[in-house]
Amino acid sequence: MSTPMTAKRLVPARILVPTLTAAVLGLAIGAAAAAGFRIQEVPDIAKVAPGSLPAGTIAFTDHRDDSLVDPKTGLIRFSDWAKARPQQKRLLALYPAYEEPSVTATVNGVSKTFKRKLHMYVAEAKLELARPPASVDLTRFVTLPTLETMDPAIKHRLIGPDAVVPNKDARLSAHNPDRRWCESPTTTICVQSRYQFEGKLPAAIMLLNKLRDSGKQIADHLEFQSEVRIVPPADIDQAAVAALTGVDTPVAAALEQTIVHVNQVMQFGKVLAVLQPSPADPNRTIASMFVALAVESDLFEKRKELEGVPVLRNMVPAQVLAGNSSFNTGSSISAGLPSYSRNRIEAIAAALAAR
Repeated sequence: MSTPMTAKRLVPARILVPTLTAAVLGLAIGAAAAAGFRIQEVPDIAKVAPGSLPAGTIAFTDHRDDSLVDPKTGLIRFSDWAKARPQQKRLLALYPAYEEPSVTATVNGVSKTFKRKLHMYVAEAKLELARPPASVDLTRFVTLPTLETMDPAIKHRLIGPDAVVPNKDARLSAHNPDRRWCESPTTTICVQSRYQFEGKLPAAIMLLNKLRDSGKQIADHLEFQSEVRIVPPADIDQAAVAALTGVDTPVAAALEQTIVHVNQVMQFGKVLAVLQPSPADPNRTIASMFVALAVESDLFEKRKELEGVPVLRNMVPAQVLAGNSSFNTGSSISAGLPSYSRNRIEAIAAALAAR
C-alpha cells in the first residue's frame, strides 16, 4: 500500500480543505448523531450486500465469536492474524511488511533476542450514504477541531515530522522503510496526543505503582503520536481494498490515522475509512471503516500480580481491555476496546453523514 514518493511536509492542518471550525463541525456531527445510528452485529462486513443496510444502520463486527479470537479479551494473536487474514494484516498493520518487533534482553548474563508478542483487536464497520462519493469531503477530517470532536477526552497538538520518534531511529519496528511518517503528497498532518485514564483507573494505577519496583511504573495516561492523511491514490491497492471491504467498485477516497508511537500498552494502531460507489447505485456511497489496535501480549501475564491485591483483582488487563471490569468507565479508551471502537466508528459515521 505504501510506495516510494516525493515527500511533502504539511504541518498546520489535519486533512483540511475546507477547514471547519470546531463549533460548526460539532453542530453538524451533533445533528447527524441526533438522527441516530443503530449498530447491527454481523459476522463479516465484506458479506453485507450493497443496498441491504437500512438508513442509519452500521454493520459492525469485532470478530469476538471467531474461533481464533480469545473470547475473554476479544483479541487475536498477531501471528494468527497475519496467517489467517493476510489482507487485513497488509492494510491495517503499520505498513505492509511490518512484523512483531525484536527485543534484546540480558538473562543471567547472556543476551538473547526474541520477538515481542502482540495481540490484535480489529473492528470493522460498513454503512451507506445516500449521495455519491464525490460529495463527501474527507479533507475536513484532517484538522484538530475534527479530531477533538471524534473523542473529546483525547487532547491533541500538531507536531512536525522531525518530532516523530520512529522517524529518528531506523532500528525501531515502527520505522517505516518506505517513507517518513507525516510526509505525503496528499493532505497530511502529524499529531501528538494525550489521553488521561478516566474513572477509577488512575487511583488503581497509583496503588499498583506503590507495590511495584520503581523501574516498572505504569503511567496513568497514554501518550501517542499519529499520522493523519488522505491516502494518495498511488498508495491504494484497489484489488486488496476490494477484498477487504467486499465492495467491487473503485476506491473513490480513503482516510487513515496511523498511531506510530505509544508510551505503553500498545505498539501501534490504525483507523481506516474507505469510500466506494455502491455497485447497486453509483449515486450512493458505501463507507467501510476499520479500527486495528496492537496490544503487547505480556499484559495478559500480569493476572497473578493483581490477584494478590483484593482491590485490584478486577483490574486484570484482559478484563479492562475487554470492557468487562468495574474499572471501565466513560466512552473513550477507559471504557474498553469494544466500546471505544464502537463509539469511534459512530463518530466517524456521524461526521460522514453531516453535509
